[in-house]
Amino acid sequence: MDLIKYVQDKYIEKKELPNFKAGDSITVYYEIREGAKTRIQFFKGTVIQLRGTGATKTFTIRKISGDVGVERIFPLNLPTIQRIVLDRKGKVRRARIFYFRNLRGKKARIKDARH
Repeated sequence: MDLIKYVQDKYIEKKELPNFKAGDSITVYYEIREGAKTRIQFFKGTVIQLRGTGATKTFTIRKISGDVGVERIFPLNLPTIQRIVLDRKGKVRRARIFYFRNLRGKKARIKDARH
């Protein structure tokens, strides 16, 4: 187990990312390669969960596109992530807000956290 941790610490580059938690609204800018071309696309939504530790840490973002809910899981150390922008800090009482999936309309709003 120590060997795995050593390799992760040595070879996986750490990025300067903002501290965010479940309930926060963030925008993730990531690089997409299509053949020889690359472009930057963003995914803007609410963080539903953070899971894992160290190099294997991932976070799930949920957004509503039309009437359909879309979720995307990003590894925190994904090399194609250009930057993460923290849009709003949300106030929720749990670390994983899966109940958020069942809420629609005005009920799906999250209160802003005081700074």
